[in-house]
Amino acid sequence: MSTALLPAAMAPTPSLPRSAHRWLALTVLALAQFLVVLDASIVNIALPRIGAGLGLDDTLLTWVIVAYVLPFGGLLLLGGRLADRFGHRKVFLAGTFGFAAASAAAGLSLNGTMLLGARAVQGASAALLAPAALALLMQLFPVADGRAKALGIWGAVAGAGSAAGVLLGGVLTAWLGWASIFFINVPIGLVVLTAIPALVSRDASKAGTRLDLPGALTVTAGMVALVAALSLALDAGFADPLTIGLAAAGLVLLALFVLIEARTAAPLVSFAIFANRAVSLGNLVMLLIGGATVGLFFVLSLHMQNVLGYDALAAGISQLPLAVVLILAAGTVPQAIARFGSAATLSASLLLVAAGLAWLSFAPVDASFLVHLLGPTLVIGAALGGAFVAGTELAVSGVQEADSGLASGLINTSQQIGGAFGLALIFTIATTRTVALAEAGSDPVAALAGGYGLAYLGAAGFALAGAAIAALGARRAR
Repeated sequence: MSTALLPAAMAPTPSLPRSAHRWLALTVLALAQFLVVLDASIVNIALPRIGAGLGLDDTLLTWVIVAYVLPFGGLLLLGGRLADRFGHRKVFLAGTFGFAAASAAAGLSLNGTMLLGARAVQGASAALLAPAALALLMQLFPVADGRAKALGIWGAVAGAGSAAGVLLGGVLTAWLGWASIFFINVPIGLVVLTAIPALVSRDASKAGTRLDLPGALTVTAGMVALVAALSLALDAGFADPLTIGLAAAGLVLLALFVLIEARTAAPLVSFAIFANRAVSLGNLVMLLIGGATVGLFFVLSLHMQNVLGYDALAAGISQLPLAVVLILAAGTVPQAIARFGSAATLSASLLLVAAGLAWLSFAPVDASFLVHLLGPTLVIGAALGGAFVAGTELAVSGVQEADSGLASGLINTSQQIGGAFGLALIFTIATTRTVALAEAGSDPVAALAGGYGLAYLGAAGFALAGAAIAALGARRAR
């Protein structure tokens, strides 16, 4: 890993041993993170069954997704700071317990209100779990002692979760019903809750640290408003008055948050962390990675079902090669980072992502999986393995242990905001193109295919932008 981007003040600080079995602990932490990423995508395939089972129309079904994304994206920074304040292990376990309990409630839901409430608790719990888990990884694996390899495993698991969600969603929904996509989280959560206390030691006490409540309230409200605006844009469009109003409110609240942080003695977010150019660069690129990947998996699932006629199970199985090659490729990334640096590896990976997406955009209406889809999805999967690992490595470079929860929260926040914005923009592009083709007399299926093809190019644009920014960082590092 290149350290040329790291100011001396942000040099890595050594961590005390937290586990005698840290690789086993990493496995359990990665399993919990897998659940968080998985749950953002596994629900997509099951939405029609959920709607039929609970009597929800299409508008309410979108809120099954939004109810999870809003608290997750809005509370991540607060979750990271709570982990730094009250202990990473304690907050991780609290988040895991809440996630498992809310998953059980979601599976037992008798109506839409109960399901939406459970999804909101899931999202809030994930906002505690995710940054605390990555912070624990950073402490278990100091920079010079296996962190690159550990982040390779972490990135593979996180990246595979999005693709695996479609596969598992299709299989579980087809075989066991929609409630099973939530119930599966419960036994896994119990395994995590049992294993982590035995594998990871308690955090040192930080009882004297104050929590910045005004900052926490403004940043949480601002993030929720911004994510809500981007989610609403999927249905109402970017020009809708409510979308504009929520976006404006979010930006005002975030500006107020910046003012509060500049004046408080114990800020929720110490802006000194952004003096580390690697952290700033990594988070900016992770935002663009989120935009590309969330848009990709959403559009790919629709493309397979609405144009190619795959059922939910076939659509899920068709994305299995992408997930497998992503995991395999991520294992080789630490060697590339050691040789070329995080930023250069990240730039090259995102160029390949863009190339795979451009290739995918040429798929014809009657595309064959083996001829037209398998090749580009394998390229995308391998490149995403590199992008997730190198992006995470860059975004946590040189972060002090006291700010590890904050750094982890920033990474997850960047991905969530980027994913929400990317999905809204890419879906708008696809819809506009589809409507234009239909009005010009195209067959409805051909019009859909044309829209999805342009959406893939939109996702490629996010990847290209990320590649350019990472290349600039690599040039400065040299």
